Amino acid sequence: MRALLSVFDKTGIVEFGQQLVDAGFELVSTGGTHRTLAEEGGLPVRQVSDVTGSPEILDGRVKTLHPVVHGGILARRDLPAHMQELESNGISAIDLIVGNLYPFAATISEPDVTLDDALENIDIGGPTMLRAAAKNFPSVAVVVDPEDYGWVAERLAGEGLSEQERRSLAAKAFQHVAEYDATVAGYLTEQQEDSSLPEKLNLTFDQITTLRYGENPHQQGGLYVPSGASGGGIASARQLHGRELSYNNLMDADAAWRTASDFAQPTVAVIKHANPCGLSSHDVLSQAYLQAYEGDTVSAFGGIVGFNRTVTAAAAEAMNPVFYEVVVAPRYESEALEILQKKRNLRVLEVDAGGSELGGIDLDIRPITGGVLIQTPDTISESATEWSTATERAPTEAEMDDLAFAWVACKHIKSNAIVFARNRTLVGMGAGQPNRVVSVHLSQRIAGEKAKGCVLASDAFFPFPDNIELAAEAGVTAIIQPGGSIRDEEVIAAANNHGLAMVFTGVRHFRH
Repeated sequence: MRALLSVFDKTGIVEFGQQLVDAGFELVSTGGTHRTLAEEGGLPVRQVSDVTGSPEILDGRVKTLHPVVHGGILARRDLPAHMQELESNGISAIDLIVGNLYPFAATISEPDVTLDDALENIDIGGPTMLRAAAKNFPSVAVVVDPEDYGWVAERLAGEGLSEQERRSLAAKAFQHVAEYDATVAGYLTEQQEDSSLPEKLNLTFDQITTLRYGENPHQQGGLYVPSGASGGGIASARQLHGRELSYNNLMDADAAWRTASDFAQPTVAVIKHANPCGLSSHDVLSQAYLQAYEGDTVSAFGGIVGFNRTVTAAAAEAMNPVFYEVVVAPRYESEALEILQKKRNLRVLEVDAGGSELGGIDLDIRPITGGVLIQTPDTISESATEWSTATERAPTEAEMDDLAFAWVACKHIKSNAIVFARNRTLVGMGAGQPNRVVSVHLSQRIAGEKAKGCVLASDAFFPFPDNIELAAEAGVTAIIQPGGSIRDEEVIAAANNHGLAMVFTGVRHFRH
């Protein structure tokens, strides 16, 4: 029996090689793997070049790409003609392939990586050899994961691998190669200057963990990350305290992190069912938390809190009286962490920026029956350079400051979204209503007396002036909306009639 070993990741390869020798295998290997087996392991192992009669060429680019290698892998043992052809050409069958590929994902994750560096780490011979072995799995076993060395060695030393086990190893090999190819394709696509959506999108994901269930107990749930991802975002968060996370915890934690991270000033978001029910920006983080919490103290119970700054002891102390499911932040002061870890049911997550890219491209992907919808992310800034005042009265400086805050806030609330805000704090919101007037009603009801003197943001234009009438009745003094309705003139006239300032952004921010 003959085994060919060619691995970049040499974890456990010497021990596995010894087990193969003990099981009666002749070892054949290449380059660095050969040196590891022979010099470090002291194992009897032949060079591939000795078997093929051809030296490695082009700085090692061509090693295993040879008929002696691929003939030995691809010959079907159940076809006499194949075996006779091997014999007539002096080719020995290869029964086991052990391989894994160049570290392309690790290479391109380096901040100073060049295109030449990336191209040199695109493996050619490795994937070809793994695919050949996996194609012929009834005759040839293929192992790509060091985690499999132990049990495979046990089987080979005993009754051998079953067909189902060979099939499973082959599937794993194809997944390994597919992941690799998808990473390369994603990188090269990302390098293109064309900003259009890709015609083909090949994504592979690795399971991080299974979850107790999905959104509901009758659904299965799991957490996956893009293969070769460099980390960042909620999927790669470090859990510093608390019980295991649920599907809904992760969904809401992501909403909290995305919302808070969209603001330049220190900001705290309180999330309930993926919508901000509390949101505030303030130079003092504990004050930002208190203002966010006071935006809707009833809905905050059992919610998720997101910070875009290091959580201070004062902020943690301010949170102490309220039951929350999760808190997420980039970092925590040691004293703050001690305070939070005293809450048995609170999950504490530490998150690094990034993690939004899939397949090397920053995309928003949503499944529909029979396919997926893909779009570029809805990115906005707090800059008002392209906004225009539509009413006779322009916003005051304080109103404009709040309008900028409210405009970012409404991006994170489900459509039809209405935001009431004052002093860079959410005081009322309406989300997910089929009628925009209902969203204004809900915002007014939540805000109560706080609505007097606040500003309003709408994620899309007002189709009728009734929204303006209701906002004015609530006490709103300024409005920000995209504009573009066929009834804009009626809406502007209603705002002028009530002395409101209204700004058009020219941009819509639906979130379904």
